[in-house]
Amino acid sequence: MACPYFYPGETLAARGKHPRMPLGDPYAGVCRVDPLREWRPDDDTLARACNLGYARKTCPRFPKGSGADAFRFSVAADEDGVLKIFFVCERNHSALEHGTLDFSVSHSKFVNRHTNDLLMRQAEAYIESYLRRKSHPEALARNPHRR
Repeated sequence: MACPYFYPGETLAARGKHPRMPLGDPYAGVCRVDPLREWRPDDDTLARACNLGYARKTCPRFPKGSGADAFRFSVAADEDGVLKIFFVCERNHSALEHGTLDFSVSHSKFVNRHTNDLLMRQAEAYIESYLRRKSHPEALARNPHRR
């Protein structure tokens, strides 16, 4: 579950061992609470809020209101070169919205899209991490907490 306002950029996996992360790997990126004024969070904020979600009460930038607290992703199927990604937009650990996104591995693009660009970028980051772990299982064997 990552913060719904977090736009992941490069992976931070090279910075050391990390516990299981919602997007597969920890990411650097920007906060898009205000899309006209992106903000680059420091490492602590990335670790405790952006990458983990549910920052409504701990992040001063998180807006008041009724939106999602986090986005959650999982691989529902990996068959015939298509990844079916299940997503949930959550608030207070309950689903506000859910659905599936299909991703063509051979074309490196989504077959269908959601209207939320932040959700789409997080899904893409999740897929990047999934494919990286799938193609390099030895990295997972060295650090079994990263799944």
